[in-house]
Amino acid sequence: MSRVLVVDDEPGLVHALAINLRAHDWEVATALDGRHALDLAASWHPDVVLLDLGLPDVSGMDVIAGIRGWSRMPIVVLSARQHGEDKVEALDAGADDYVTKPFAMNELLARLRAAVRRAAPGDGSEAVVQAGELTIDLARRRVLRAGREVRLTPTEWAIVEVLVRNRGRLVGRRQLLQEVWGPGYGTETGYLRVYTAQLRRKLEPDPAHPRHILTQPGMGYVFETT
Repeated sequence: MSRVLVVDDEPGLVHALAINLRAHDWEVATALDGRHALDLAASWHPDVVLLDLGLPDVSGMDVIAGIRGWSRMPIVVLSARQHGEDKVEALDAGADDYVTKPFAMNELLARLRAAVRRAAPGDGSEAVVQAGELTIDLARRRVLRAGREVRLTPTEWAIVEVLVRNRGRLVGRRQLLQEVWGPGYGTETGYLRVYTAQLRRKLEPDPAHPRHILTQPGMGYVFETT
């Protein structure tokens, strides 16, 4: 039995979807807002997420970004927005499919089954990573140090996210630059020196002798959790 997380702010639609999905042998969890959806995605580990973009607290795009920060679980957008640019934005953000309302239930079921079939089996990802006194929440995009939130700039967070997703493995300087700043960047290693120094001051117990953000001279960086 596959698991689906249904995320929509219309209680009537959520209830109807849950009934239909359970009748077709799906295990269903529901959320009426984005924060609850992120919590369930991290704790319940659905096989696919069915997501509305118009949520009352955070946008559906934020939910996609939060999930993509730590997992490749398939995301099927279910939205009344029919403009082509909305579809492109959602797919570029990391959604796997886009279904517009109103919809045929048989088509929706087929798309959900297809998304699950295409998904990589069990990638072993974790939404929350512990590294010493650091707690890195990849779904909510925040870092706690000894229980207190550390304020990171968007660029600092982007670097942390790439390193933590690849924890224990070398991330080359070119790869890190291109993932954080874009494909036009690959040689601006001074950026990395500046930002990793800032991150060490914020995250390391002893920035002069880092435990977590380690430099491999001439090659790149490794994030260690021990």
